[in-house]
Amino acid sequence: MKLGTSRRSLLALGAAAPVVATLGACGNRPGSSSADGATAWGLTGGAEEAMRASFEDWNEAHPDDQITAEYFANDAYKEKIRTAIGSGNAPTLVFGWAGATLADYVANDQVIDLTEPTSALTDRVLPSVVQVGMIDGSVYAVPNNQSQPVVMYHNNEVLEAAGTGVPETWSDLLAAVEALKAHDVVPIALAGQSVWPELMWISYLADRVGGEAAFQRVLDGEAGAWSHPDMLRAAQMITELVDAGAFGDGFASVVADAGADHALVSTGKAGMILQGSWIYPEFLTNAPDLVASGGLIFSTFPIVEGGAGDPSNIVGNPANYWSVASSAPEDAQQTATDYLSEAVYNDEHIDALLAIGAVPPVVGLEDRIAEEENNEFLEFTYAMVRDAAHFELSWDQALPADQAQELLNNLSRLFLGDITAEQFAEAMDATL
Repeated sequence: MKLGTSRRSLLALGAAAPVVATLGACGNRPGSSSADGATAWGLTGGAEEAMRASFEDWNEAHPDDQITAEYFANDAYKEKIRTAIGSGNAPTLVFGWAGATLADYVANDQVIDLTEPTSALTDRVLPSVVQVGMIDGSVYAVPNNQSQPVVMYHNNEVLEAAGTGVPETWSDLLAAVEALKAHDVVPIALAGQSVWPELMWISYLADRVGGEAAFQRVLDGEAGAWSHPDMLRAAQMITELVDAGAFGDGFASVVADAGADHALVSTGKAGMILQGSWIYPEFLTNAPDLVASGGLIFSTFPIVEGGAGDPSNIVGNPANYWSVASSAPEDAQQTATDYLSEAVYNDEHIDALLAIGAVPPVVGLEDRIAEEENNEFLEFTYAMVRDAAHFELSWDQALPADQAQELLNNLSRLFLGDITAEQFAEAMDATL
């Protein structure tokens, strides 16, 4: 998943050109640190504004320890960072999602141990979020923005006009799809060309049907994990949605990086969308009247009747993360770790995140969130993360890169109707 922020995401590679912002002296080569400071690569969209402000504040206060930042579209970044890491040209601060990619970085000594230099930061972060950045008991990545559970967003004006409401169960969802189709709007916006948003559907469905054990079998490499009845049922439910016309006829041409999926909801052309919390700031920017009027409402994913999953379970990104490249010069590494310890989730950074509707995974934020204007979404997502029985990392980040790419390839074919649920399961079992 985008799982970036952009959310972000994953492994579906794009050719978008980078958006570059220089916040200090430029490096000698792409991604490299110069004698004047460290470098960082981040994602456009989402919490970009808060990240930019954080680096700007740091550079103003530390003229001798500058950090130069560049920002890239989600899919383009994923290709670029893999190349940079592999060639030893990584930025000092490596933006990521943790999971299997982080484990691979650690196995190849491409990032440094952050346990000691970032203890002041990790002490103020929710433990479940810190854990995601740990490998074999040591911290190699620390969160850098908001927690990003995947949320159901609804245009309530569209739902009411179609005579339906927020679905609480799978049966409710199917009924809402029929009502919205009859009202001549796309029931559920989906950026099928980007593919990674489709992961959100199978992740939640597998969890609601079989609980966290459904995907854990895959992570454990258990033979036949994808054809287990729980996972197979989740794939069959996707086919049910597609056959019901839940995503409309043109979802395969919709691109997430351009925000075309949630724009359908903002403009009343779609009733709902399943997306990460990282898109809420974009609703605030692009559809302020819809938000202010209470027309944008949000909910957790529907329960599946008879399913084994805990309704509080969530999927998405506990956060995005910073790692520090081992290839960076020692002085740049020191600048980076000082920045992580002192500037990430300090008062100014927290304020900047909350101001754009993003909730950092910091302990004890309830009172601070209560002071924010229009704090309903902030309270909603913070409680989701704080109270979740299980927070499952986006599958394309949790899995090794080769398996993740095959998952995206086969999932796209499943959504397009090119393969059946049984064929999807068989193809994915072959990757274990």
